[in-house]
Amino acid sequence: MANTSSAKKATRKIARRAAINKNRRSRVRTYVRKVEEALAAGDKAAALEAFKAAEPELMRAATKGVIHKNTASRKVSRLAQRVKVLSA
Repeated sequence: MANTSSAKKATRKIARRAAINKNRRSRVRTYVRKVEEALAAGDKAAALEAFKAAEPELMRAATKGVIHKNTASRKVSRLAQRVKVLSA
């Protein structure tokens, strides 16, 4: 349990940041899931639209430190590859 006022404030700040990060991570998962669903359905147009929406969301999460930069790049790359295969 935090005793000093600075430790109590740090605990409050951490809780706020955790809530924001949780929200961002949830948004990323939602966007990625939409791409996955469109790919599974074989809907080329929907997959492309969903991918165009998911890519900036992934990179924004990386910029904000929610996920690692390389993780975001890897996910974007793999999704792009799958969308490309579907449209070919």
